[in-house]
Amino acid sequence: MERKTNNVGIACSVAKDSKGNDHKKNLEGLAGLYDSDEEDGDTKSGCLDSTFLVRNKAEEIDMYIIHLRKLLLEGEGETLVEIGIPIGTTAKGSGLSVEDLEVASRNHSEILKKIPAVGTKIETRKNGNKCTEVWLVRDPPREEDFIELITFIDLAGHEKYLKTTIFGMTGHMPDYTMLMVGANMGIIGTTKEHLSLALSLSVPVSIVVTKIDMCPPQILEETMKNIGRLVKSAGARKLPVMVRNTNDVIHAAINFPSKRVCPIFQVSNVEGTNLDLLRQFLNIVPLRRALCGDDPAHFQIDDVYWVEGVGTVVSGTVLAGTIKVNDTLLLGPNSVGEFVPLPVKSIHRKRMPVSSVRCGQTASFALRKVTKRDVRKGMVMVDPRLEPMASMSFEAEVLILHHPTTIKPNYQAMLHIGSIRQTATLVSMNKDVLRTGDRDRVLFKFIRLPEYIRPGTRMVFREGRTKAVGTVVHVIPQATLAQQRAKFKERSNRIYVKQGPKPPNGKSKKDPKIDRVKPTLSSTSTAHA
Repeated sequence: MERKTNNVGIACSVAKDSKGNDHKKNLEGLAGLYDSDEEDGDTKSGCLDSTFLVRNKAEEIDMYIIHLRKLLLEGEGETLVEIGIPIGTTAKGSGLSVEDLEVASRNHSEILKKIPAVGTKIETRKNGNKCTEVWLVRDPPREEDFIELITFIDLAGHEKYLKTTIFGMTGHMPDYTMLMVGANMGIIGTTKEHLSLALSLSVPVSIVVTKIDMCPPQILEETMKNIGRLVKSAGARKLPVMVRNTNDVIHAAINFPSKRVCPIFQVSNVEGTNLDLLRQFLNIVPLRRALCGDDPAHFQIDDVYWVEGVGTVVSGTVLAGTIKVNDTLLLGPNSVGEFVPLPVKSIHRKRMPVSSVRCGQTASFALRKVTKRDVRKGMVMVDPRLEPMASMSFEAEVLILHHPTTIKPNYQAMLHIGSIRQTATLVSMNKDVLRTGDRDRVLFKFIRLPEYIRPGTRMVFREGRTKAVGTVVHVIPQATLAQQRAKFKERSNRIYVKQGPKPPNGKSKKDPKIDRVKPTLSSTSTAHA
């Protein structure tokens, strides 16, 4: 289970609790497999030659499974194996042909699923026309090895980095936000703006007051009063809960997902004051995300990299479903609104290779048959069953948080929708003008590229001091390039039929230029003659 907690402003420490008892139980369980008569006799009496994985006989595969389990037990869940060499004998004959090695590699992958184990091919060795493959085999990762895994995303507090903060809030989709307030500085302009951003996106907020060791008591008291007034204000309407002991932690954690309360912690990173309460809170606060692991896969791209020796790598968040290695997903939309099928070559999560990721987790994918310039932030990788359609226009219900004057049609501003960040034009709206505090249903149109948007997605609309939030309610699909060409061809055929055949003299009534051009050509020909 993963939970992402977003902190706006000053960085804070990360709480992470791990548990290793399950690994010990796993080893004890594996040890019980070898209390039978099969222990060493089979492997020693019946050796396996280099081609046993190609033949794929049941008795030889059973011997190999026992051999792999012993290696994993001895290596505490990790071992290296080489495909294409004999096992249990010093006889020569190592190596397989390229075709046989491919067959052996496929059979080896199926064997690992039976153990179960996770294998990663790390090297192919060649000796003349013979080849072998070296694999790293590990026990499958188990969620029980960790009590809690929390991802902190540190976002900027300065006003000039506001676009980065907005992208972190909309693109990474945190489960909770942690607003950092310096006890000596108190509430400043960006504090209110960041709080309003979190509230607008319907993300529960907790407040951590730091540096209480260096703040005079009267200044700290004034800061706490201002925070209480801000949390109770008409825009927030939350109940501030001061966390001073374990009972307060439990009360705050139970009610926190409901977004009715705002826990407030007073901590000192120098003296360690109340850090234990903050860790307890992070440990027991329940997950508020509605998991959708059985839905078709949907992965939004936050960043794109080029890794030497690997190729194009994309990172992002799985919004729905489960994605496995070698799954083929649709990448898009591109500049013409099309989606391209691409296989997932490998998956990394928390800097470790994994075989799959599921809804709510962040990961990096290595992609095949694509270059870095073909991928951009805001694109998605989705299951073909979704039949995705790109769109240039959509309707949204918006609330204007602040605007110095009035907003009219053709107004342009920057839109943040998930990991999408693009300028859009306000095409039409129900009201004549929009002012601060107004709500309306408006039609937006992107000015540059089509995007993939789902109804119900939260959005932020900003330009200078203008701030607005809203929800996508209707998406207008854009025709793909092939559909546009077919439509243009059909239109051309209709125009031709409407004009009808040419007159008997062979001249078109709608092309008078032919009458003017032909005499000129004929006179020129006479002069040359």
